[in-house]
Amino acid sequence: MKQISVEKRNSIIQKLQIGASSRKISHQLRISHTTVNNIRKKYLPEQQKSQGGCPKKLSLNDERKIVRSITSGKADTAVELQKQLFRDTGKTVHPETIRNVLKQQGLKSLVKPKKPLLTPKHKNQRLEFARRHQHWTIDDWKRVVWSDETKVNRYGSDGRKWSWKSPNALLKEHHIDPTLKYGGGSVMIWGCMTTEGVGYMCRIDDRMDSQLYTEILDDCLFQSVEYYDIEKSSFIFQHDNDPKHTSKLAEKWLKDNGVQVLDWPAQSPDLNPIEHLWQYLKRKLSEYNDPPCSINELWERIDAEWEKIPRDECVKLIESMPRRVKAVLKAKGGYTKY
Repeated sequence: MKQISVEKRNSIIQKLQIGASSRKISHQLRISHTTVNNIRKKYLPEQQKSQGGCPKKLSLNDERKIVRSITSGKADTAVELQKQLFRDTGKTVHPETIRNVLKQQGLKSLVKPKKPLLTPKHKNQRLEFARRHQHWTIDDWKRVVWSDETKVNRYGSDGRKWSWKSPNALLKEHHIDPTLKYGGGSVMIWGCMTTEGVGYMCRIDDRMDSQLYTEILDDCLFQSVEYYDIEKSSFIFQHDNDPKHTSKLAEKWLKDNGVQVLDWPAQSPDLNPIEHLWQYLKRKLSEYNDPPCSINELWERIDAEWEKIPRDECVKLIESMPRRVKAVLKAKGGYTKY
């Protein structure tokens, strides 16, 4: 190392101690930055050498505030955080800088899933349900006959379809999943599920009211339990809190026929495993190469695919109930992943 005066060496050490870079010091004192680095290494070995690049715009405190805002729900996007940061500190940073901070903390962006609105009352009801049933075994849940209605569109939103194409290629017919306004018509169905397999399913052509609902129960529900030789006094029936289901007429029918009903919390499709059975059915319908030519053809496909649903699929979904209840308890009645 080229010999330098003690005075200049002390000056270099002082500048290093206050955080000046070796490049800046070498420029100011007209010496090689290698000389500065050698002095740092000899006299200040504990001091970290600068890694270069632009200095960080965000302090550790800024980064903590960013993470706290996003995890507490005070902000949802990097752009919102950017505005919040400028309002609080006057600092201007690019949203990508904020995204990098979030990624470094192990956070990932996601599309907000659509879930039913949960009020404090709903959360309390869900929590009470979970507490009452937290000790139910899988055998307890297998006594339940699960039911629900769903709509299947002729075109559109019943499952994703994928295709491949070159980046600059034009869209061709096989790249498209065609849609029509209002879905080109739809079919409303009612179905039920047991641990023995799917029950009877019916097509709902007329407006669903309490009278029609009791007729469906009298027909499809009882046919299902009879088909699987399930004792009417041994099973528990589940349906949600739709006004048709809780009507006086439906309640009277259930009472008169000795059907035990599972007390169900409102706004809780995530607790009902049959919701995932509908998803399974719609995925199968989406695998057809061509859309149905008519509503009747759509119904024929629904009926055929429903009959093909394996018993194991029903068992797997019903056996998920302890995990669903546990998830509601953990969320204190709030939203779950189901």
